[in-house]
Amino acid sequence: MGARILLGTLWLFHWLPLSAQAFFGRALGRLLHAVAGSRRRIALRNVELCFPEKSLFERTQLVREHFQWLGRSILERGLLWYAPAERLKRLIRIEGDVGLAERSERPVMWLVPHFMALDVAGVSVLLYQTRKVVSMYQEQSNPQIDAAIRRGRLRLGNAEIFPRADSAKPLLRAIRRGDAFFNLPDMDFGERDAAYVPFFNVPAATLLAPSRLARALNMVVQPIVAEALPGGQGYRVRFLPPLEHFPSADALADTAAMNRWIESEIRSSPAQYLWVHKRFKTRPAGEPSLY
Repeated sequence: MGARILLGTLWLFHWLPLSAQAFFGRALGRLLHAVAGSRRRIALRNVELCFPEKSLFERTQLVREHFQWLGRSILERGLLWYAPAERLKRLIRIEGDVGLAERSERPVMWLVPHFMALDVAGVSVLLYQTRKVVSMYQEQSNPQIDAAIRRGRLRLGNAEIFPRADSAKPLLRAIRRGDAFFNLPDMDFGERDAAYVPFFNVPAATLLAPSRLARALNMVVQPIVAEALPGGQGYRVRFLPPLEHFPSADALADTAAMNRWIESEIRSSPAQYLWVHKRFKTRPAGEPSLY
């Protein structure tokens, strides 16, 4: 019943002007900040680790603002899942070379950090590509929510998503045949295929796969950063120039460079990054939890 109410609410709200959705989304975020104590504490701890130079007041205010962007991202998911493509095109401001994957003779990997408008970036690549897009996703425990996410992300066609828990072989086959890979590189998935690489000067378990995969399959690596704009102004999605000297023969150095790039983007818009994720959950052997 809870899932049906949530999905029904998202469907109803998607009819509203974006300015109204933004207003209610920020209100939802203020409510979540008040009641979601565990996630609030995770966010505060992450911000403390990443911005030790900020005062307690500054960190607290950053997290309050973050939750309001988080509330928007939840409520506006209905817009991305149900609104016509033409409405989405009017709301999304594209900057940079959105057509790189269309022209490239080599397969393209998009590196897309976890900002609040991440799903807007996903919609953007589908709106402007004829080349098939593939990605991985985390299956949800609630089957109705899981099905809704799959429908929402696949509804524009020309896409395929693979559960992260499954074998990587279907994904590799898709990339080899020329599909573009929408890759989310900045979450803690444990020590497997990862290394402890600095993230805001804190060792963080970070997947080496972006570098290794790009090198093995001779891929072009293009970063994408999505940003929600205030009120009803819409979204901005920046398709940045392909990374130079990435991949190299040194996957560890590549991964450190990737983290430094993500850090620089976070510093430009810190409240819109996904702070409620335990980015530093996995620790080296014998090191205590940071949470």
